[in-house]
Amino acid sequence: MAIYEYITGKLADLTPAAAIIEQGGIGYQVQISLQTYASARGKDSVTLLIEEIIREDNHTLFGFFTREEREMFRLLVSVSGIGPNTARMMLSSLTTPDIRRAIQTDNVNLLKSVKGVGVKTAQRVIIDLRDKLSKTEEVSGIFPVSGNTSREEALSALVMLGFGRNDSVKALDQILRDAPETGPEELVKLALKKL
Repeated sequence: MAIYEYITGKLADLTPAAAIIEQGGIGYQVQISLQTYASARGKDSVTLLIEEIIREDNHTLFGFFTREEREMFRLLVSVSGIGPNTARMMLSSLTTPDIRRAIQTDNVNLLKSVKGVGVKTAQRVIIDLRDKLSKTEEVSGIFPVSGNTSREEALSALVMLGFGRNDSVKALDQILRDAPETGPEELVKLALKKL
């Protein structure tokens, strides 16, 4: 089974809900949030990170401009009662950092302000995701995702190699404290010695 990581191509059409990306003579419809729409608007070509959702009657591609947004989407759809369209609605109504803060500060009112999200669903999101986010928040406060792509690439590689995300994060952050300019390949090599 193919797993799509990203798609790069000409931006043939763009609406606040979807992008048509042309690649190799084929137009791929990718569902997007308003966050991604705002980042893609005005560009001739784009690279979107992909999350494929497969249902019995339908295969849908969701696209994201940043790893942070895709990671939040993945976390949201892992919550019972949150489907991909509700997750996209949340990412269109609130920024990724706003959702993260709402979860960590128990801000039920902010989450339920999103159309389709009631009190019980908002509470479930907070309960299910609070612990998962608290560990990554400490790290992203020191090394913002957008500011350290080497760290994100190295973390992704380590997770794909089978190492735990939290252990990998700790190892990478120890290395980056001493040598913040380390490239992704070197980061992976150094982290492997610590794991």
